[in-house]
Amino acid sequence: MATGMARHRVTRVRWGDGAVAATTSTREDVVAREEPLEIRIDGTSWSVTMRTPGDDFDLVAGFLVSEGVIAARDELASLRYCAGFDEFGRREENTYNVIDAILGPGAVPPSDAHARHSTTTSACGICGTTSIEAVSKQSRFDVAGDGIRVDADVLAGLPDVLRKSQALFDRTGGVHAAGLFTAEGELLCLREDVGRHNAVDKIVGWAVREDRLPLSGTVLQVSGRASFELVQKARLAGIPILAAVSAPSSLAVDLAAASGMTLVGFSRGQSLAIYTGADRIEVGRGAPVEVG
Repeated sequence: MATGMARHRVTRVRWGDGAVAATTSTREDVVAREEPLEIRIDGTSWSVTMRTPGDDFDLVAGFLVSEGVIAARDELASLRYCAGFDEFGRREENTYNVIDAILGPGAVPPSDAHARHSTTTSACGICGTTSIEAVSKQSRFDVAGDGIRVDADVLAGLPDVLRKSQALFDRTGGVHAAGLFTAEGELLCLREDVGRHNAVDKIVGWAVREDRLPLSGTVLQVSGRASFELVQKARLAGIPILAAVSAPSSLAVDLAAASGMTLVGFSRGQSLAIYTGADRIEVGRGAPVEVG
């Protein structure tokens, strides 16, 4: 099975002020691996996503949650790697790039209107959806009533905890990360991938396979920006707080507000930008943030 890294020859060039000439060196280096993963549902091809190999069952299970197909462990009967077929219909050797998900009772099989007939890239989690209506999905979990409270210092410190735990990023410098935390800042699960949405799906998939949904009382910290798709994935998993080191999009803010989620951006050092749900964030001696 492929690992999350690949080796390539790279030529490095260095120069500086006053240098007579640039210096070059060629050596082998590691890069983050990116490969296609075909997802089948009950034996029928459904989607192809570009991802970093590793935690693939978590990725598929989380993707099914994000698509509204399942919301509990019992709704996913099994996951298995299977071989693909070449252009002539001949069975190929198992490359570990095809997974068949067998649904269980209570699952909602995707209809043709919600089918994905194109590749989902590592840059966009909703590419390939065949109708606008399919973009916004209903969650089975209510995050608005989640009474979680998080200290601002704890929340602002999560990006550092996330970064220190990124083993694949340390080697390649080319992957995103998502981390699931308790309100006290304890790291429950961390996943890395070339795609931001894949990293979150791997977190959600871990949770559903561990029978932890809904993820009430937790915080999802991501390494990049907060997009609509990430808010939606968090909402569908029952996560009440989403924090990002960068900015959210306008649609992400709108969805978080409508869902009763807390959305935080620019979490670093001793500052936060709280876009929705400020009452869940406490400063100093447990006093909630005042919105003026």
